[in-house]
Amino acid sequence: MELKDIKELISFLEKTAFAEVEVREGEVPAPAAPAAAVGPQAETRAPGYDVRIPPAPEPGRVIASPIVGTFYRAAAPDKPPYVEVGGTVKKGQVVCIVEAMKLMNEIESEFEGRIVAVLVDDGEPVEFGQALMRIEP
Repeated sequence: MELKDIKELISFLEKTAFAEVEVREGEVPAPAAPAAAVGPQAETRAPGYDVRIPPAPEPGRVIASPIVGTFYRAAAPDKPPYVEVGGTVKKGQVVCIVEAMKLMNEIESEFEGRIVAVLVDDGEPVEFGQALMRIEP
């Protein structure tokens, strides 16, 4: 990639809100139309380059599963969920349970804020590090 191309690419990226870019060297194909945008998470292409700009991360912080298991929003089926979307949480507050090998592991919030999304359905299996909830400070 020539210096002129790099400067043009930097100029393009300064006008976006993307946090990360992947550039591949090699033959540059004919200019392609930008990918169709489907909300803020759509992948975007820089015009005239084989550059894929990954979607910007959603705002807020994520509570991730510390273990592999089954996600539950409440302590029991007849109990209300620990938290609801729109509700606030404090650091150390229990927000859900992940069951692993018949042990109920209470998952606590690592920070204070407002729940903006619950990313897993009740009773769904989860992986280590999988995002469970999104919180805005």
